[in-house]
Amino acid sequence: MNPQSPDSLRARLRGARAQLTPTQRIAAASAVVDCLEQLSEFLVDERVAGYWAVGGELPLHAAVARLRARGQHYHLPVIARGHYLRFAPLLANATLRANRYGIPEPQCAETELLAPSAIELVLVPLIAFDRRGHRLGSGGGYYDRSFAFLREVARPASPLLVGIGYSFQELPTLELQAWDVPMDYVATERELIDCTAPEISP
Repeated sequence: MNPQSPDSLRARLRGARAQLTPTQRIAAASAVVDCLEQLSEFLVDERVAGYWAVGGELPLHAAVARLRARGQHYHLPVIARGHYLRFAPLLANATLRANRYGIPEPQCAETELLAPSAIELVLVPLIAFDRRGHRLGSGGGYYDRSFAFLREVARPASPLLVGIGYSFQELPTLELQAWDVPMDYVATERELIDCTAPEISP
């Protein structure tokens, strides 16, 4: 168990992210896409969701470009009532509006919003992770609430959850809370980690 509190971990790792140069971010974003392309789902799934990078999060511009080139549809999270997420298509001419946290969301009709269960692949932002797929997020609980239904099924399932982060955000272990929804994979600039693979004892 990591001895640091979640808040102290968030502060430390956010600080480390803030120290990265634009060149380092761009290089990491390109390398992450190469790792994502090892996933067949990333190559073929039609409904893919991601995030708008803020606060030093690993940017997904390169991933969006690859998806659009193949005709796949990219969506961004929109905060819905009850602190849940819905997902709006990010079109080339989309009008964006900042939500309560200052994060851009596409403006679209309610009928265009997709429920979490309608997405096939989700690229999930994180602050820390371990190789079992445990994730430390920003603390709002939006992803855990929205994808809670995945705790009731055998994993991997649809949607596939792929955490996106820098390799320095990996920790030896993170404590799993009862409400946490683990990742199926984590993609960093160094590797694609299969969190569903059985652990091999030494």
